[in-house]
This record gives sequence, C-alpha cells and structure tokens, in this order.
Amino acid sequence: MNKPVPVTDWKHDFDHTDPRWTENPYPIFDELRAECPVVHTNRFLGVYLPTTYEAVKQIAYDTEHFSSRRIIVRNVRPPITQSAPPITSDPPEHKSAKQLLLPPFTPDAMKKLEPRVREICNELIDQFIDEPTVDAAARYTRHIPVRAIAHMLGIPEDDGDLFIKWIHEILEVGITDDEVLMRAIQEMAVYFSGHIAERKTHPTDDLISTLMNARDKDGQPLSDMHVLGSLRLLLIAGIDTTWSAIGASLWHLAKTPADRERLVADPSLMPTAIEEFLRAYSPVTMAREVIKETSISGCPIKPDNMVLLSFPAANRDPAVFPDADKVLIDRKENRHAAFGLGIHRCVGSNLARMEMTVAIEEWLKRIPDFRLDPHGDVKWSEGTVRGPRQLPLLLGKSR
Repeated sequence: MNKPVPVTDWKHDFDHTDPRWTENPYPIFDELRAECPVVHTNRFLGVYLPTTYEAVKQIAYDTEHFSSRRIIVRNVRPPITQSAPPITSDPPEHKSAKQLLLPPFTPDAMKKLEPRVREICNELIDQFIDEPTVDAAARYTRHIPVRAIAHMLGIPEDDGDLFIKWIHEILEVGITDDEVLMRAIQEMAVYFSGHIAERKTHPTDDLISTLMNARDKDGQPLSDMHVLGSLRLLLIAGIDTTWSAIGASLWHLAKTPADRERLVADPSLMPTAIEEFLRAYSPVTMAREVIKETSISGCPIKPDNMVLLSFPAANRDPAVFPDADKVLIDRKENRHAAFGLGIHRCVGSNLARMEMTVAIEEWLKRIPDFRLDPHGDVKWSEGTVRGPRQLPLLLGKSR
C-alpha cells in the first residue's frame, strides 16, 4: 500500500490521517480557522472541513444538502450495503430508528448500570495498582466501555478483545484498506447473528432482546438486518469514543498536577471537569456526504464530496469558547458539541458521561498520584476517533 504524501499546504491539501494531525490537531485547526471557515482537499476523493463552530452547526442541522449514509471518510466510496441505524439514517427514517434506542440509555437506566461499571473499574485497577508503571490505555481505559456495553447486550465480557480488534480495523485500518474493513464487518455480522438466533429460542432481558422485541412505526418487528445494524452502531460508536475520552482525561490529569490535585481535594468539581475534558479533547469527527450544492459560511459546497464534521475543531473555536485552548475544569458556560449537534446527537451521551465520571472517580480514589512516564511514548489513534492508544504512566508520588 502506498504511503500518503505528507501535507505541505493544510488549507488546500489537508489529511486527517497525517501523523502531525494525529499527534496534535489543535494548531492545525487554529491555522485553518484563521484562513477560512471551510477548507477543501482532493484527498479521499474530495473532502470539505468546516473549522468553526457555526459552520459545523450549519452542516449538522442541514439534512437537505448533507446525508448521513456514509459516516466515515475513506479512500473509496463503494455502493452502500451495510447500515447502522440511526446514525446512518436520514429523515424520515431516522426519527423512528433513534426512538427505538432511547429507552436503554435514560438516566434511570444508567443509574442501574453504574454499580457494575464501578466494579469493572476496580477489577481493572486491582490488576496493576501495585506496579510502578502501567499503560493505562491498554489495561484500563479501553476495557471499561467494552465490558459495560457487553454487560448491557448480555454477551460475554471476555469477548472484549474481539470488539477492540473490529473497532481498530473499521475505524483506523479500514480508512485505507477496504479488504480489512469488509472482513471486520462480516465477522461482526456473523458474531451478532449467532446471538440473535440464540435469543429467538431462548429470550433474555438484555439489550439484544429489547431490540428484537421492539416495533417500528408501523407496529412491525424490526428485521434481523435492522437489529444487526443497531448492534453494529452500539459497538462502533459506544466503545472507541468513550475509551478515547477517558484516556484523554487521564492524559490531561497526568500532565497537569494542579488540576489533578484540585479534583482529588474537591470532587464536587467532577461534573464541570468532565464537560471540559469532553470539550477540549472531543474524540469524534463524524462525516457527511454532500448530496446537493449549497454554501456554508459563504463557501461553495459541491456534491460528490464528503465533509469531515469536526466537533473537536468546533469545540476549540474562540468565537464561542473564551480561552478555547485552555482546559478550565471549573468552566461554567460550556455548550460543547462533543456529542454532536442536530438530529444525530449521540443517543448514548448519558452512558458516556457516566462511564467517564466513574472511571476518573475510581482511578483518583485509588491512584491520586500519577504522571506521564518520561521513558514511554503516548500514541494517539488516527482517523475518525482520536484518543490515546498507548498511555504509559508512573504510579505513586515522584521519588
């Protein structure tokens, strides 16, 4: 596979998989935002990037000119054969597909799940708390949402390594390798089809059975393909995103002892801190496909292009967030877009907030002192979801 040509002109030739973007995209956002509210590249068959909060918001709310049928920017655009409702649905189908997924993610449902998430966090910490160093990404952050969603779906938590493999292949490798992407999607379909078939003869009270028992707007049961698509969505959208957000939060606290000490001394700051971590280190960049010509913030937008809907760029826009590049854990006004905007705002936001809060609370209770390991490298994921995939930490007070 040919290596992509390094970017020399971000305004006319950006690449969201470039190592410099992966390492630290925020100066790139600032540079582009100062130039133009929407920039374009011919890479990936043509992609626009809105750089301001207002431009991102306009696109997110505009379902006439922008379709959600493709949500990942890739090197190819084959015919659409797989869906993940409601995230890949457009109106009018979107509304009913989303309503089916709302009940399992209510605040009350999260309160019932929270004790298990706290157990998961402590079970993980038990395995490394007596060690002087730990890769917190490999041994903590990535396992929390995997096990939580497995618990909700009623599938073995030990299958988590499979989910992690599929997510890596779909969201990272699959951007440039169609064969790997399709294999991962097929493996996932076979796996979940087995669980669907099992529940037809042995019903349970888990989330898979809830979807199988649901009815569409016409009172008809959902097709197996619809159930399969929704399960694919929960796995892809509900795991990588949250482990990235938890990891980025721990990374910030590891390199910012003043914030870490404030949170340990005053846990009442946790809600505003979590919202600020979500704003400052938003993990998710979604995509839209341009289906009709239009203009956004005065910039012409042509069909047959994709759009990188960068919520991370929107959340660093100084026109909306004072001191946008500062992380202020007591920030009061914080209408961030980490969970998206418009009809596709994240259905699992209550789950993500709960998992983040519990993960940071339990870590700080048991490991109040930690810092980045100067002998290790932090490695960030590239593409649609950005978060630390390697996070080496030193545990305990510095000696």
